[in-house]
Amino acid sequence: METNLLFEFTVDKPAKTVFITREFNAELPLVWDAFTKKELLDQWVAPKPWSARTKHMDFKVGGRRFYAMVSPEGLERWSVQEFTSITPKTNFKMHNAFSDENENPDLPGSDWDYNFSEHNGITKVSITIYNDSLTRLEKMIEMGFETGFKMSIDNLDQLLATLSEK
Repeated sequence: METNLLFEFTVDKPAKTVFITREFNAELPLVWDAFTKKELLDQWVAPKPWSARTKHMDFKVGGRRFYAMVSPEGLERWSVQEFTSITPKTNFKMHNAFSDENENPDLPGSDWDYNFSEHNGITKVSITIYNDSLTRLEKMIEMGFETGFKMSIDNLDQLLATLSEK
């Protein structure tokens, strides 16, 4: 098992952008599914002890994912994502915004661009997150986005290892 996998997380405040690159010890179709299927997303996308709960998801251009991060005490932090571009197994883009429980977005949001590639069974995912405002970027950082994202990626590594065994 590959243990020296690339993980880069860079915040560029002047550009209001976060750049993330991560390698996974799994084949591209499995990693793609983990990022694009609600039943898999809900298993890894929230940092423990939080959980993710997708209310609905339609992975197509113009489709949406509406989900909550749920604390052990039941506190819900909702987000809505609208898919703006999909090139299967290679790239997808979406607009993400925090929202209330009725799917009303709290704008401004951020544009996410995911790129997938595979080399020798190692899949690389590069994510660029452009925020509409510096205030939103700083809110993400204050909410612990980097730490939470790293914890979620650890969840994904465990899920991919389990799914790869099947």
